[in-house]
Amino acid sequence: MCRNMLKSIQAPIQTELERFQQYFRSVLQSDNALLSAALEHLTRKMGKMMRPTLVLLCAREAGEVNEAVLHAAAGLEMLHTASLVHDDVVDESDMRRGQRSINALFDNKAAVLVGDFITSKALSEVALTHQLEAVERMAWLGQTLADGELQQLSNTQRSTFSDKAYYEVISKKTAALFSTCARLGARLGGGDEAMVTLLERFGQLVGLCFQLRDDIFDFDESLNVGKPKGNDLQEGKLTLPVLHVLDSCDDYYRRLALKVRAHEASRLEIQELVDYTLQHGGVKYAEAEMLRLRDEAVALLTHLRDREVAQALTLYVGYVVQRKL
Repeated sequence: MCRNMLKSIQAPIQTELERFQQYFRSVLQSDNALLSAALEHLTRKMGKMMRPTLVLLCAREAGEVNEAVLHAAAGLEMLHTASLVHDDVVDESDMRRGQRSINALFDNKAAVLVGDFITSKALSEVALTHQLEAVERMAWLGQTLADGELQQLSNTQRSTFSDKAYYEVISKKTAALFSTCARLGARLGGGDEAMVTLLERFGQLVGLCFQLRDDIFDFDESLNVGKPKGNDLQEGKLTLPVLHVLDSCDDYYRRLALKVRAHEASRLEIQELVDYTLQHGGVKYAEAEMLRLRDEAVALLTHLRDREVAQALTLYVGYVVQRKL
């Protein structure tokens, strides 16, 4: 069902999306043998192209998918790709999109440099839009993504638990990228300030839903998402399902959560916290929050002019909350 939904989402921009794919692969190349091998590995599986799709759909609503839009979409997808390469180094992950990560295929040094190269290429692409706002927004996004990662690391040292701190992190790590995709697509496509603001907010809400869905995955080992149940906890990350139940639990589980943060918990203790979270409604609460944000996003789409785009974006946010990986 999800695959058919994705085709329906991308139908209004199918021609432009094919152009984007060809262009993206053509510019993300190098004469350096090691770098070329890494880039070929990364572009072999381009994923579902959720972010470029959002850029192109917002541009279509605003007016047109022009060359500047394609450059922005390429730059944003490159920055996203670079952030994943760097994240895999930080998290010591050996798999990405069903294949070996760059750090596992080569080593951490090579992976960091590959990520740096792609980041530089991303800035070059956005510069080709010849729009200062696009360049400024790209620079802001790079800083915000790094800030979110560092804030997440900092949170592992805290002795208190906060939903607010969690939302601050995912707003910077995930929602900022989606909101930027929507904003630049709308702006470069010719949208006015009202449209740009509306679609930027839509992108932010979609990004929050996206991260909540990822965090919910961590509590369902029946889903084929490439990681075992409790993997986030294994990395010391306390996500919304856990944070919710910690508001009303006894001291034992709060101490257990602090052990998880400090990477001092055993696998059995992590499983105990997972089970407690499931039994006390943590996942159901996170799902309800995700659906609330989805409904807010869908409500914004009633203001769009292009009904085909509005339908595609409605399916888009639906796909985000229903996806299985």
